[in-house]
Amino acid sequence: MRDDLWKAGIGMTSQRTRERLLERLFEEGIRNLHVLEAIRRTPRHLFLDEALAHRAYEDTALPIGHNQTLSQPYIVARMTELLLGGGPLDKVLEVGTGSGYQTAILAQVVERVFTVERIMPLQERAKAVLKEIDIRNVVFRHADGNWGWPQYGPYDAILVTAAPAEVPTELLGQLADGGRMVIPVGEHEQFLTLVTRDGDQFIRQQVEPVRFVPLLAGAISF
Repeated sequence: MRDDLWKAGIGMTSQRTRERLLERLFEEGIRNLHVLEAIRRTPRHLFLDEALAHRAYEDTALPIGHNQTLSQPYIVARMTELLLGGGPLDKVLEVGTGSGYQTAILAQVVERVFTVERIMPLQERAKAVLKEIDIRNVVFRHADGNWGWPQYGPYDAILVTAAPAEVPTELLGQLADGGRMVIPVGEHEQFLTLVTRDGDQFIRQQVEPVRFVPLLAGAISF
């Protein structure tokens, strides 16, 4: 268990360093105050190996093992802000728990998060960190994220943290009417995409170019 000083952050992980990150995010166009406050409160360095902790509050993606990355804070903030654009959210599905950092931000701005991760060691670490920072409104599943989590659908919103070539049909079917999905889409060229459901229609809007790891099939237990 990390001690209180490590949790709070010192030096390059201090609160002052976090405040500078917030200033950068605001300059880059993030305006949702609930999202900015969640980022301010969340100790991003806990989601990284200690050797990388000094880089936690840079606005950059960082490796977390298993060929996965901790997303750039701007992208985390942007995706969360887009998701909240339709108003308050109760039940949200996250596809790709990863380090758990995006999960932690979501959990502070919505009522409930259902998160799916295909790589068991990443999921177990994310569970431990979220418990350590006292985030309790998250339910975890180890599974292939392409299939979502139909048991608890439909969802008010869906956030996907890896890029499929096309939006998975299964995920569209689990989005509630009026709901929003934020997902990176594409292979060689990826775009962050906002999908809004209107009855049986899905309205798609390309937001900005991004670079995510691919959304892969199958689940890994080791």
